[in-house]
Amino acid sequence: MSLFFNLFLFLIVIFDHKLLALTDYKIKELCKREIKRSFCIKNLHEKNLNLQKGNQIEIPVVPYKK
Repeated sequence: MSLFFNLFLFLIVIFDHKLLALTDYKIKELCKREIKRSFCIKNLHEKNLNLQKGNQIEIPVVPYKK
């Protein structure tokens, strides 16, 4: 099962790399709850452009709270 899932994700990334990028609407929706909205929007736009160019981006990991 995990082999199929990994293969599926690999094929998605190869054939459609734009699938993982955020749209402008999604960026605005994500930053709606932030205190500094303009900074959040600017930061996500920069990450979106870097992702579309093929550069690596840093994604923070938030620990799960029970």
